[in-house]
Amino acid sequence: MTATKPRLPYTYDDYRTLPEDMSRRYELLHGDLYRVPAPTTRHQQILSTLYSLVRLQVNSHQLGTVLFAPVDVILGQGDAREVVQPDLMFVAADRRDLVKLQGIVGPPDLVVEILSPGTEERDRGYKLKMYARHNVPEYWIVDPDTCTIDIYSAGPAEYLAPIRYRDGEVMTCARLRELRLSLRDIFAD
Repeated sequence: MTATKPRLPYTYDDYRTLPEDMSRRYELLHGDLYRVPAPTTRHQQILSTLYSLVRLQVNSHQLGTVLFAPVDVILGQGDAREVVQPDLMFVAADRRDLVKLQGIVGPPDLVVEILSPGTEERDRGYKLKMYARHNVPEYWIVDPDTCTIDIYSAGPAEYLAPIRYRDGEVMTCARLRELRLSLRDIFAD
């Protein structure tokens, strides 16, 4: 009988020592290291449109900072820290101190994940619970296949049931009250 060596969880220090290779992105979730595959061109088109529209609104009203991946969002403390690279994130002006050189240290006001092949289960499962646990006030899941956006808002203990916007509708956002986005514009080819 052979004994197997137990796998030790990855720590934030382990994550920080990964080689700086821009062709590979990683996330650290609950002590496990996940390689994030390169996004599709459709994903990037949607991200580009969302970033442009959100950034225009944020900058014109001096609401804060909008960033897009790859940027580390570091959540939690000590060995329990988790690191994600959401597709888009917003930090309000009064919380700008979260934006550090190494990334965003603490929960952004808004996180957006655009589903890609192979990420849906993690984005709708573990990350949904993780963002709620780390007090991210608003989380959007953008689905390019169904042309929908689900907006999760913080409730007392977890996220409330999502508001789903469909192609052709105009969505609003609790964190950016003046923002009105046409899903037709977001999902246009």
